[in-house]
Amino acid sequence: MFPLTALLEVGGKLIDKLIPDPEAKAKAQLELAQMAQDGELAKMANDTEMYKAEQENITDRWRSDMGSDSWLSKNIRPMALIAIFVAFFLFTMMSAFGYNAQESYVNLLGQWGQIIFLAYFGGRTVEKLADMKLSKK
Repeated sequence: MFPLTALLEVGGKLIDKLIPDPEAKAKAQLELAQMAQDGELAKMANDTEMYKAEQENITDRWRSDMGSDSWLSKNIRPMALIAIFVAFFLFTMMSAFGYNAQESYVNLLGQWGQIIFLAYFGGRTVEKLADMKLSKK
């Protein structure tokens, strides 16, 4: 977890660099100090740590799946993405040819598609960027 003093230091430096007006700068520093007193900064630091741990767990889970001998565990994510897109396409075609597809199903499939698409492609992009950053060090 980030120490609270380090967060206050970083916040103070950001305020100094980003806010040129002395009056606005003083107000921002007062708000930062108030957040520290209220425990908001500690909560934000904790949330950041929890998010990082969650992302590491997802990455580990995906590595484990790819290292498995099971064909299904290696291909379940792309298959789920394809299935959602095929179902979404079928509902679209039904609608185009005059068949009534319930809007709630179409919305649900769209939301699932977004979640799977972002998890699959967004997660891979984040992993690649992290690997590139680590290889530069």
